[in-house]
Amino acid sequence: MRSSTIVRVEAQDRRFALEGGAGTDAVHQISEYAFAVTNLFTDGDLCGSGLVLTLGDGNDIVCRLIAAYAARLPKVPIEELMANFGTVSRNLADDPSLRWLGPHKGAVHLALASITNACFDLWAKTRGVPLWKLLLSLTPPEIANLLDLSYLEGDLTQDDAIALMNREQETRKHRERILESGYPGYDTSVGWFQYDDRKLRENASDALHRGFRALKLKVGSADAARDIRRATLLRELAGSECKLMLDANQQWTLRQAEQVCEAVRDLNIYWIEEPTHPDDIESHVQLSRKISPMRVALGEHVPNRVMFRNFMARGAVHFVQADCTRLAGVSEFIAVSLLARKYGLPVVPHVGDMGQIHQHLVLFNHVVLGHEALFLEYIPHIRKHFVHPARVSSGRYETPQDAGLSCELKTA
Repeated sequence: MRSSTIVRVEAQDRRFALEGGAGTDAVHQISEYAFAVTNLFTDGDLCGSGLVLTLGDGNDIVCRLIAAYAARLPKVPIEELMANFGTVSRNLADDPSLRWLGPHKGAVHLALASITNACFDLWAKTRGVPLWKLLLSLTPPEIANLLDLSYLEGDLTQDDAIALMNREQETRKHRERILESGYPGYDTSVGWFQYDDRKLRENASDALHRGFRALKLKVGSADAARDIRRATLLRELAGSECKLMLDANQQWTLRQAEQVCEAVRDLNIYWIEEPTHPDDIESHVQLSRKISPMRVALGEHVPNRVMFRNFMARGAVHFVQADCTRLAGVSEFIAVSLLARKYGLPVVPHVGDMGQIHQHLVLFNHVVLGHEALFLEYIPHIRKHFVHPARVSSGRYETPQDAGLSCELKTA
């Protein structure tokens, strides 16, 4: 095992322009993906790298907060740091001054996520293995020690988490087959909001040719008829066997969401994603009951485990789209995944990391926690900027083999 004591922390503001309407939705019309990057330099030759997604403006603010957290991060060997990372994470999140800027949400939580992801990257690199292999090698108590489960005591204690993982041990071996077959993906780049019908047709045909059997369309137009027409077109192009999801990116009111969902009921929509304001739990409860058996997916803008618990407990969500670049990194993602397992809900991550880290985490969720292997979102637009880009073949993520989290960016 190589030397890896953290001696210096550096934040980087990295931005990448997108072209031709890629990345656009009903709310976000700026075609720029940006990462607030944390680099953990050590006393050896290893460097841990972590990131979170923004859309450009404000990325510098997150980087400044990373620097603030860096002063508080224990500069110790990574093995020592990760032995009880749950406590480390809680101490950072509850810093008396920085906590005021959240708590546990917004730019301050993004900064914590970037640092946390860098810690996991350095840990995996120190052991010379990809993140999924590191996580699969840990015992249930070791995994539980990575987690801050505060405020979840009524739903999920550390003992509960350990017991859940122990129960899944008996059937774990047959789930490990996915490491050979690869994890299914779905194409979320078929129907960005600014794509015209011609582009939509071309993308759908290409995605089906490349083996995808689930596609997502951006909706939330000022004219609902446009959404209905495009959804109908995509269903006709994809056929009845392809799963089709609609993503409104929080654009609708409750009444608008009800109306559009009713209008597309016959299209067999697999889920409606972020139909209204992400903090409005009650509207999601009402909508879920109104549009059943159509189901609701959300999580892109759910900032922490407590909010996820509230959505789950109220029956306001059916697909949990946890994101380790929105939550406080890999550790809080695992906490939410455990919570979802307890509530019997599938986890289908939103990929603010472009699927680089989450390709590891869904393998952990399936093999260790027993989550169903549904599929993982795939967004290819900036894959050329990663040192080890995610590889998708015949609609499936190939199991990554390089050490770390796969989120290291090429030198600017």
